[in-house]
Amino acid sequence: MTKIKKIIYWIATLWLALGMMSTGIVQLFKPEVEVARTIHLGYPAYLLTILGVWKILGVVAVLIPRTPLLKEWAYAGFFFAMSGAAISHIIVRDGIGDTFPPILLLMLTMVSWYLRPESRKTGSVN
Repeated sequence: MTKIKKIIYWIATLWLALGMMSTGIVQLFKPEVEVARTIHLGYPAYLLTILGVWKILGVVAVLIPRTPLLKEWAYAGFFFAMSGAAISHIIVRDGIGDTFPPILLLMLTMVSWYLRPESRKTGSVN
C-alpha cells in the first residue's frame, strides 16, 4: 500500500468513525428533532436505538486491529444503513441538507473499505 493510499484510508476511516459515532450517540439519546425526522421518513422511533447501538459497535469493529470478518460486516452495515437513509430522504423529497450527510458517510464507507490495508481484509494472515 502506497503512503498516499494509507493517508487517504486513515482520513476517510477516521471521518467515517467520527460521523457514525456522533450520529449513533445522538440516536441513542433520541432528541425530539431526531425522533420527528425518523417518523417523517416513515420509520418507528425505536429504530433509533437499534441504529445507534449498531453504529457504535460498527465503529469499534472498523477501528480495532485484526478481526477482518467483523470489519466486513461493519462496512456492510454502514453501507446498508447509509444507502437506506439516503434513499429514504430522496423518496420523501427531502432537500440536499437532509440527503447529503448519509451520502457523504456512504462515500466515506466505500473509500475506507476499498483502501483498507491487507491486514484488515478477509483472507489475510496476521
